[in-house]
Order: sequence, then structure tokens, then C-alpha cells
Amino acid sequence: MRYAQGGGLTSKERAARERLRLDAADRFGRGESNAVVAAELRVARRSVERWRRAWREAGVEGLRSAGPASLPKLDPSQVAALEEELDKGPQAHGWEDQRWTLMRVKAVIRRRFGVTYSIHGVWDVLRRAGWSCQQPARRAMERDEDAVRGWVRETWPSVEAPRRRSTRGSSSRTRPGCR
Repeated sequence: MRYAQGGGLTSKERAARERLRLDAADRFGRGESNAVVAAELRVARRSVERWRRAWREAGVEGLRSAGPASLPKLDPSQVAALEEELDKGPQAHGWEDQRWTLMRVKAVIRRRFGVTYSIHGVWDVLRRAGWSCQQPARRAMERDEDAVRGWVRETWPSVEAPRRRSTRGSSSRTRPGCR
């Protein structure tokens, strides 16, 4: 089964999916057709076909969940150590500015733990740890906020072109004589 966002199921979702398959096994035992099982359980007929094949080959055990597709590469203690490393800042890890990017975090994970993640995998680790995507406001160091507010209040109204008032029919194209 594929998921658009690239993730799998949570343990709760996986358990619910397993309950569906086990319910389907009961229905297979009663001789219900794939179409009926699919309609009543509100799943794709192809899924029911796969489940029936697994049920025939291995019984109910063939329909039990095998667990997550893969375990996280970093355990919780390593994620905590990663957060400590990130709290030190990028300069402590050799970068000149104070911005953490996914590529930089990926490099820290590789150097510190010997584990390679994709960019999406790095983002998943950070998001699970409570980090969020923040982009710095790009403003000049010399910017004078009081001068900007004054300019917007006093100068901008005289520079800005007055807005044209809309009139009846101004947004539609009508031919003369057609109303």
C-alpha cells in the first residue's frame, strides 16, 4: 500500500487495519464473495482479493500485522542527543551563520551518529521532536522601523495611484446594445 505523503500507518491505524482484515477472514469463512466483503468493509476489491489469498495460504495468521515497515534509525536517546547538538548552534558545528537547514542537520546526524537520512527523513525526525519550519525575516541590519512607518503613513498615500471605483458592468464584457 502506498501513501501520498510517503509515510506509513501509525500503530493505532495499523491495529485498525488489522481488525478489518480479521473481520474479512470471518466473512471468508462464511463464504461471502470478495465484492460483498469489499462493499461492507468499504475497502478496495483488490485489497480483499489479496487478503483472501493470504487467508487461503496461511489462515488468520497470514492476515495479522507484521509491524511497521521499518524502525526509526535514531532511538529516543539519540534524538535527545541530536537536540543537544542543535541547541549548540550551527557555528559550533563549523558553519558561519546561525541558520539550521535540513542539509546541515543531515550532516550533523551523519557525523555524530553514523546514520544517513534523506532530507525528508531529517524533516520527519525534527517534526517528531517538536521542531517547526521557521524562515528568518530578511531585513537589513540598518533598517529603521520608525522611518519605515513614517514613510508608509505620510509618503506612500501620495505615491500610490488612486483606485478606480467599479461601476455597473465594469467587470463584464458586453457588446453595445446587448443588456
